[in-house]
Amino acid sequence: MSDEQPPVEITVYENGPAIVRGAYKLQDRDRNEIDPGRETIALCRCGLSALKPFCDGNHALRGAAARSAL
Repeated sequence: MSDEQPPVEITVYENGPAIVRGAYKLQDRDRNEIDPGRETIALCRCGLSALKPFCDGNHALRGAAARSAL
């Protein structure tokens, strides 16, 4: 069996979060590591989440459109 980690996969959903899967490392702007406690995370793109940087679904509740993916 290989010890290699799967590649990181990021899927950006229109008017939704960016889903991150794989062997990622999440850091704040000061490069301090953030432990999300799970292997797959949803990152907020609309700015409305109370759990930033994670998505909490507020975009759907408020009818907000996420910022451009690129």
